[in-house]
Amino acid sequence: MSNSITFSWLPATSDNWPDLVSVFGERGGREGCWCMRWRLPREQFGKQKGERNRRALESGIALGKIKGVVGYVNGAPAAWCSLGPRSEFTELGESDLLAPVDDKPVWSISCLFVAKSFRRQGINDLLLAAVVEYAGQQGAKIVEGYPLSPDSPKVPLAAAWTGFETVFIRGDFVEIARRVPMRPIYRRDI
Repeated sequence: MSNSITFSWLPATSDNWPDLVSVFGERGGREGCWCMRWRLPREQFGKQKGERNRRALESGIALGKIKGVVGYVNGAPAAWCSLGPRSEFTELGESDLLAPVDDKPVWSISCLFVAKSFRRQGINDLLLAAVVEYAGQQGAKIVEGYPLSPDSPKVPLAAAWTGFETVFIRGDFVEIARRVPMRPIYRRDI
């Protein structure tokens, strides 16, 4: 990471919504996702990719129902991380691979997204630290992530929207389950 980087973050609100739009770009993140992939049933998500997902995220943030942080590099909007109680992520509840490990009240980190022009600068490490701090401020006691293992053969980078395993390891998370080689479950107590 360059020494000239100053990283800061703010909770996502209506006030900094334009910054989040800037981070996601015209396409809304990965193919119109707008960070709604795990928040909606699969069929509904597919039907509303793009503008409808954008509106869902915007209204969820405005109502305080969707939590996340916007990361800034030298004052410019650069990154986003979504989180919340696991129960808010409908698709996590449907996944055999990412099914709950136990009945502890975890908060899930569902997305680590860095704008293209800020990638490969170590921003994910800073973003993960920020979201752990924010989760603690929101009362979370345990945070959980579902990163992509870098040893996964031929997995497209588009699948890395949940972050890479190495970032979670550097962030003091501990692996608690791995039902398939490419998608471990990591957890950290706050």
